[in-house]
Amino acid sequence: MSKTSAIFPVPAVKVSPRGATRLKEGHVWVYRSDIVSAGGVPPGSMVGVIDHRGQFLGSALYSSSSQIAIRLISRESVADFPELLGQRIADSIAYREPIIRDTNAYRVIFSEADFLPGLIVDRYSDILSVQILTQAMDTEIVRATLIAELTERLHPAAIVERVDPRVRQLEELPPRPSSLLSGEKSSTTFTMNGVQFNFDALEGQKTGAFLDQRKNYAAAAQYAHGKALDVFCYQGGFALHLATHCSHVAGIDSSRPALEVADQNAALNRREIEWIEANAFDLLKDYAASGQRYDTIVLDPPAFAKSKRDLDAALRGYKELNLRALKMLRPGGILVTCSCSYHVSQANFLEMLAGAACDAHRVLRLIEVRGQSNDHPILLNIPETAYLKCIISHVSQ
Repeated sequence: MSKTSAIFPVPAVKVSPRGATRLKEGHVWVYRSDIVSAGGVPPGSMVGVIDHRGQFLGSALYSSSSQIAIRLISRESVADFPELLGQRIADSIAYREPIIRDTNAYRVIFSEADFLPGLIVDRYSDILSVQILTQAMDTEIVRATLIAELTERLHPAAIVERVDPRVRQLEELPPRPSSLLSGEKSSTTFTMNGVQFNFDALEGQKTGAFLDQRKNYAAAAQYAHGKALDVFCYQGGFALHLATHCSHVAGIDSSRPALEVADQNAALNRREIEWIEANAFDLLKDYAASGQRYDTIVLDPPAFAKSKRDLDAALRGYKELNLRALKMLRPGGILVTCSCSYHVSQANFLEMLAGAACDAHRVLRLIEVRGQSNDHPILLNIPETAYLKCIISHVSQ
């Protein structure tokens, strides 16, 4: 347990009946529109939450700027937040001990799903990558507790903070660069499913890699064969896994820096992969029109729906990609298609895929309907914790 602790004063925030019902049903967020009163509450404070009748609902972290105004952290009173933070970190590490296999890279803390809203920690071999996403998690005492606990329990060579400038702007936090919080190294190699990856903690997307796809990489490799195409390949996660099962693998991405790392990863694993820098939509259109044919195609695009308003446009984008891929697959081919957009539900995604198959005059058999790796836990009462869809299907004609 960290020696860094302090007793936090706890002002009260009153929420509307709608906000209270949301908390009582198991969610942990209350939106600003459901805040009845929060006068004088400092940004990033621990607050007590009460309903319109004055009934205590729990302790929460308050944001003065986010549309998610409070994030419940306990159904009880919390006098010492750093002490609770230390226990939650210990619990998150313990949760993963029996479930992590075949990797030294995994998510250590997954925000609300580990009861630490606004905090992400990923492990890449001997480096920990941290993202702080809320005012409350950005306080100096929380940062000190976090570094002390992670160092004591996981003994990393370094801890790096990855900063999302847009999140800090939305939370009205002062700008800061991504940087080392402890240690001196910021690069290493890590392994997933026997495949090695280069890792630079201060470069790339998210915290540096897409750990949520770890089990999907292995599942896709089980069924992959023949000539394969990995679309939106980033640093080669799917492509590198397919390469041991396929006669030829190509990866497409619009980011040259990502493809350069992908090429380094291929060399690290002694695998021959063709990397293509291109806009995926344009290239698939050209390939489909020119009669290119594949036995395995992976589609792993970025999130198309950042909000509910984007849903219809996102589904059109997914359908266009999947329609073109289906036209390029030979009978007996394998389609691995993904969405990391929370606002696109699994039902939405399957309906889109069925429509694409119909329009392409192809018949699909579902082999597996998958989600995120289990180091990214899902809480049933917080649907936002379930976001990744990965559908593996067989083109029967």
